[in-house]
Amino acid sequence: MIRVQTEDFCLATEYEALSQSYQTGAVVTFVGKVREMNQGDAVSGMTLEHYPGMTEHALEQIVAEANSRWPLLGCRVIHRVGALELGDQIVLVGVASQHREAAFEACHFIMDYLKTRAPFWKKERTTDGERWVDAKHSDTDAANKW
Repeated sequence: MIRVQTEDFCLATEYEALSQSYQTGAVVTFVGKVREMNQGDAVSGMTLEHYPGMTEHALEQIVAEANSRWPLLGCRVIHRVGALELGDQIVLVGVASQHREAAFEACHFIMDYLKTRAPFWKKERTTDGERWVDAKHSDTDAANKW
């Protein structure tokens, strides 16, 4: 299940959906949030933009690759777009598997690939005004290890 949306999401609801099968032995979730500092500057919020259709397709490909690498029982990716404030949830990656190693690795893989292969653009609001956030070399390095 993949969603790109402006609305917030409920972690408990998404966890419950991943936990439905009695075969599930592990559920790993990651939630990214808007933080108050980035690149040494105070951040008061952000706006996330995406390319509709292309973004969902990129996320589907990432999840399909994770499913081909690990024996997953379920996967959920939710990414918010639009204006977000400090502390808001941005992204959820949730993975269910029979065993923890597959769930941890797949969750980590999906998040690393999402950061580098999904067409999202982030504009932060700082005390100096708005700025587009460039891709980090550390994100590319993290994705390359897979």
